Amino acid sequence: MARSAAFFLPLTAASLSQLSSPSRTRLPALRMAKPLRVRCVSSSLDSSKSSSVLEKPPAPSKTGMWQCTFEGNAVNVYYEKHEQETGENVKNILMIPTISDVSTVEEWRSVAKDLVAREGEVRCRATIVDWPGLGYSDRPSLNYNADVMENFLVQLMNAPDSPVASSDGDLIVFGGGHAATLALRAAGKDLVRPSVIAAVAPTWAGPLPIVFGRGSDMEARYGLLRGTLRAPAFGWMMYNVLVSNEKAIQSQYKSHVYANPDNVTPSIVESRYALTKRKGARYVPAAFLTGLLDPVKSREEFLQLFAALDGKIPILVVSTSSSPKRSKAEMDALRGAKGVTKFVEVPGALLPQEEYPLTVAEELYVFLQEAFASKSEIA
Repeated sequence: MARSAAFFLPLTAASLSQLSSPSRTRLPALRMAKPLRVRCVSSSLDSSKSSSVLEKPPAPSKTGMWQCTFEGNAVNVYYEKHEQETGENVKNILMIPTISDVSTVEEWRSVAKDLVAREGEVRCRATIVDWPGLGYSDRPSLNYNADVMENFLVQLMNAPDSPVASSDGDLIVFGGGHAATLALRAAGKDLVRPSVIAAVAPTWAGPLPIVFGRGSDMEARYGLLRGTLRAPAFGWMMYNVLVSNEKAIQSQYKSHVYANPDNVTPSIVESRYALTKRKGARYVPAAFLTGLLDPVKSREEFLQLFAALDGKIPILVVSTSSSPKRSKAEMDALRGAKGVTKFVEVPGALLPQEEYPLTVAEELYVFLQEAFASKSEIA
């Protein structure tokens, strides 16, 4: 997993250099190591009283599979809906999980439940969708990269038979980690037109590139590691050692996925471990770990994604107080950045929407009220 999204495999440069060929690779030691404009504000919530991770996330109102197409292959993607009522003036929210080895719709469930239960001026229904190759979606052996994932979002948000299709075409997007950045990239190209975007603990660099960079020598090693992880037999063995074991998952969550180690419950570890045992589980992680899913290549490009949407889409950035150093630096770069309508900081690390769902839900709801109030005034 990744410091820039959920888990991080802190491979050393020396261990990467050993990847000259699978036949003599030694497995590296795993050390679990104009809209309203309000800029640079802190959360008004008291972090000492923040609602923490809920042991049993709520059941969805409806679940299903929606079919999209990549490289001529039909892929079934899992989705679930959370709603209490239908009718006019109910805002449609698409929630997209953070990309990681154990990416899952479960991370957004408690936020969805809170938002749809609110009876304020803004009423909501929420759809959470797993990425192709992750969560409960199909996991075929595709050539996964950032373009494939962006194309999935474009298909999902534009197809008339999509689970997020609506008559008014007004869709709000909440994304965590790389998901938010991919949505911003697609919006900047005018491939999708969300009415509001919330980037929760946004990231743009995979775990190895953010640590070791993108020099030609490192890219070659990333390619060797990626090929090794995708290999039919040896790849599964390496994946099982590095990722697919409960001790590794627990250690990762306690070290930097969650801010409070006490919030890492056995049920969370068990559910994530089960995801790593699904057929094809290693294909997307092989791409993510080595930077193939990175939407941009630099902080400058990251900031430009937001700047390109300045004045077009209200954008909320939700940073966290306990993110790993490198990831937090990228989030902090968004304070006062062009295109960022509002910047808040909440408790948590790389998965605040799951660890502190009610705190995150409150910030999201306040922003929706501000954004739509501003639109009403303009109209």
